[in-house]
Amino acid sequence: MLEYPVLPAQRLIGAVRISHPIPPKSVTMESPAFEIMTDLRHSHVAEIEPHATMELANAYMMQRGVRSLFVLNSDRYLQGVITASDILGEKPLRFIQERRVRHNEILVSDIMTPLDCLEAIPIEEVRLAKVGHVVASLREAGRQHTLVMERDFNGEPLICGIFSLTQIEKQLGAAITPTGVAKTFAEIEATLTH
Repeated sequence: MLEYPVLPAQRLIGAVRISHPIPPKSVTMESPAFEIMTDLRHSHVAEIEPHATMELANAYMMQRGVRSLFVLNSDRYLQGVITASDILGEKPLRFIQERRVRHNEILVSDIMTPLDCLEAIPIEEVRLAKVGHVVASLREAGRQHTLVMERDFNGEPLICGIFSLTQIEKQLGAAITPTGVAKTFAEIEATLTH
């Protein structure tokens, strides 16, 4: 086995502080869109399996401090997205009425927005965009989140980022007024399936 030298350490004395995360960078509507994108190439994604219960998904979101989870199958392919709005909205109640199941029996796959109902902005568009473009796109669609996609070395689609209205509001330091369309991933799916 390779021998590694011991790292030098210093004894702590006096006043010592603890480092805190740097707050999100303040932006304007003219800032590059990349400054508000959560880059999944540099941060861990919150994910869950489709057969997990809705209650487990909700607890996991609260534990991680997020409002959405990517739903991945056993092969690690995206199957859909589940949001706090999906869990806390009317979708579970409709599912209970339609399927005659108990609340604790609802699975993520039962209420998630499936892959074929999701959209993503190509990374090439984001490279040229400003924060204002992203805000306008989210407002027009009435969404809280939108995905960003690039192509891998085989030309296959790969989700590489996400824009969150909540995160954008934090970085702008101002609330973004909705357009009144208010579509969650769940509402988009409901529109497409009816």
